[in-house]
Amino acid sequence: MIEHTVTFLLKHASGSREEQTFLNAALALADIPGVKDFTIRHQTNPKNKHTFGIAMRFESEAEYQFYTAHADHAAFVQKYWLNEVVDFQEADFEPLVATSHPH
Repeated sequence: MIEHTVTFLLKHASGSREEQTFLNAALALADIPGVKDFTIRHQTNPKNKHTFGIAMRFESEAEYQFYTAHADHAAFVQKYWLNEVVDFQEADFEPLVATSHPH
């Protein structure tokens, strides 16, 4: 299982039509095969300059790679992401394998 997350700051004013257009375009990424539990969140912590976060899960590395290479993802990156995102942080997490805990 891979959890792909990205937090970001858009160049658009909060609540603007441009911001909503970007978020609507991002929602379409959920339709790419293999994407599970897709969510877009709004940042509420004033310590973080990123105003939004997107998270999704993949059952396997192969599904994650399929998503990354998918034409719809590439088109979103080219049309929206590269032109409208000012700053971002990306992270990919896999479950930690439990080891014995010393007592």
